[in-house]
Parts: sequence; structure tokens; C-alpha cells
Amino acid sequence: MSRKIGFWSVFALVTGSQIGSGVFMLPSSLAPYGAFGLAGWILSGLGAVMLALVFAQLCARLPRTGGPHVYVQEAFGPTMGFFTGWTYWIISWVSSIAVITASIGYLTPIIGEHSLFTHFALEVGLLFIITWINLKGVKAAGNAEFFLSALKMIPLLVLPIVALFFFKSSHIATVTPSAMGGTSHILSHVTLLTLWGFVGLESGTTPAGAVQNPSKTIPRAVILGTLCVAGLYFINSIGIMGALPASVLMNSKAPFADATQAMFGGNWHLIISLIAAIVCIGTLNAWMLASGQIALGVAQDDLMPAFFARTNKQGAPYCALLVSCAGIVPLLFLTLNENIAQQINTIIDFSVICFLFVYVICCGSLLKLLAKQQSKDWKIWLYSLCALSFCAWVISATPLKTIAVASLFVLSGIPIYFMQRRKFNLEALPVGDTV
Repeated sequence: MSRKIGFWSVFALVTGSQIGSGVFMLPSSLAPYGAFGLAGWILSGLGAVMLALVFAQLCARLPRTGGPHVYVQEAFGPTMGFFTGWTYWIISWVSSIAVITASIGYLTPIIGEHSLFTHFALEVGLLFIITWINLKGVKAAGNAEFFLSALKMIPLLVLPIVALFFFKSSHIATVTPSAMGGTSHILSHVTLLTLWGFVGLESGTTPAGAVQNPSKTIPRAVILGTLCVAGLYFINSIGIMGALPASVLMNSKAPFADATQAMFGGNWHLIISLIAAIVCIGTLNAWMLASGQIALGVAQDDLMPAFFARTNKQGAPYCALLVSCAGIVPLLFLTLNENIAQQINTIIDFSVICFLFVYVICCGSLLKLLAKQQSKDWKIWLYSLCALSFCAWVISATPLKTIAVASLFVLSGIPIYFMQRRKFNLEALPVGDTV
């Protein structure tokens, strides 16, 4: 029996990686910006679709396990390939910390309040369960992701559609652009906020070696999955923003639960809490799967220590998964302290910029490959340049301090790079060659 996954599992991985706690948190963050918040979803959605087209084209040309580093290595050589793969791997599991914390946090109304130790034990238990599922192989993780995605997509469609029947235009905040730094400043800020919801769109490319007919399956899943996510986000935002007054929504810690309470009353917020937990668990599973495949692909290309490429009988990269799991546990412990948790959340915010670093270099890789092949397909050139311009615009609107701290994720790989450089003599390779 084949252990490879098909279209729907990859589709679930793409959507599951993107749809996380952000869908429940961002309506509150966007409430003060009124209609500009909805415009942010449109802009980030368009940018995400452009990026999806870029990754679809790259994967169709180079359907290999690992994702972004494969394309960068092919275009710019092993040095750029290593730092791309390293950065992508680090942020793939560091970003999971907030998702684990949110998963257990959303279950609190159901399971009740507990001590910090019990809360930590539940977080670690969830992490171990998801890691165990991924140790069963890509097919098991993909099937689990499909189940979780199907379970959460239905309520995430039903609630906002019902909310539209309670929609009041007076609930949308009225914004005076000049009082908030001007239209351009507002749009760049809300786009940066909403872009977090699309991080992970490229994750479907990481298990290419374990996908049936990857050059066709993955591009279709990445594009369709991102389009579905964009539509889902927009419907949810407009539904929730219209169901609650802006003054209430912007101060809400659980906008979906509060909107449900306002529409139906009773204890419906418990169902919303369960849905939120399912959403986050699905995201965690998708990122753990991607984390293992990223490290596997980078190690197979001799850019990371060889033990990351070890697999078990089910074909799962058990060393990579266990290292990721081990790295997450101490950081989960730090989040038990409220102040430390805020610091961790800030680090997660920095990871968005790291993802943009990866997206920029991948756009550049496609452009270089097109130039090398003397491609005259203007459509590919157009959306590649649009995606690159979009990423550059968002980065340019980001504070320099955030960019500087995000760069530390990239620089943290320097010791490993020099160790691998000596071992495999990467400096002897001309730029553009692969290991």
C-alpha cells in the first residue's frame, strides 16, 4: 500500500497551516480600522494568492521534499539554500508555541481553570500526541489533517453566514484616515496584521517526495487552498464585525464567543471554544508535519547534520520531529509566566517577517530560473514580480527594530552552517550548483 498522500491531504495541509488562532483573534485587532480592516484582508489575500502561484510554479519545476530551500539552492547555491532552510525550519516550530498555548487556552471554559503545572502538562500532552501522530508517517498526519480541516471548516462557514443576518452597518467603525497616520499607513498596518493569517501557504510544498504526482497535485492544492482560506477569512471578518459594535469588538478577548453570545445567548460560547481548539490543533498538526519535512529535505541535500534525514519504518523523519518537539517544551514552560508569554508572542510576531524573508528569496529564485531558461511566459513574470513587490512593501512598512530582531532567527544558523561547510566543502561549489 502506498504511503504517499493525495490532493485532499495536501489541500488540508495548506488550509490547516493557514487557518489557526488568527481567525479568532484578528477581528478584535481590526475593529478600530473599520472598513480598512476588510481592505487589509483583500490586500493580504491578493498577495497570498500571488505567492501561492509562485510556490506552485516552483514546486512544479522542482518537486522535491523540503520546500523553499530546494528552490533557493537551485537558483542561488547551497549557502543561500542552507540559511533559507534553517530559517524556515526554526520558525516552523517556534511559531507552534502560540498555537499550543491557544489550543489549551480555548479549552479552559470546558475543562475549567487549573494550576499552572496542570496547564503546562496539558500543553505538553497535546504536543506529544501530535508528535506521535506525525511519527506514524506523512500519510497518517495527512489523514489527521484532512479530518481536522473538515471538522473545522463547516462551523467556520456556518457562524459568519448566520452572523450576516444580524449585520448592522452602524457596527463598523468610522475611521478618519488623517487621524491615524493617513490611508497608506493604515493599509500597510492592517495588511501586516492580516498577513499572519496566510503564513503557511507554502507548507504544502514541503512533503513533495511523499505526494502522489507532486508536480501537479501540490500546485493545485496550494492555489485552491489559499483561495478558500482568503474567502473564509473575509466572510468571517465581515460577519463578526457587523454582528458586534466596534466599541465592544475591539475590547473583546474572544470575539467569536462574544458574537455567538450576542446572537444566540445561553452557553453556545462553549461550542465556539471547542471549535477554536480544533482549529488550533489542526494548525499544530500541519506545522509539525511541515517541520519534519523541512529538516528532512535540508538534511538530504547535505545542508544540515545527517541525523535529521533519518526516518523510521513509516518514513517519518523521527529525529527532526523529536528535536522540534524537544525545542518546543522548554519554551512552553516559559509561557507559564504571563510576562514571558507576552515576550514569546512578540517573538512569534517577529517570525512573520522571517516568513517574508523566505518568500522574498523564493520569488527571486523563480525570477532567476525564468531568466536562466529565457522564459517568455509573461503571466509567470507578472505574478512573480507582483508577489515580490508585495513582500517588499510589507517589509518596508515594518519597524527596523522588528526586522533586526527577526534577522536573529537567520543568523542563529551560522554555527551549523560553518560545521556543514567544512564537512562537505560547500565553499568549493560555484554559485548555482547544488550539493
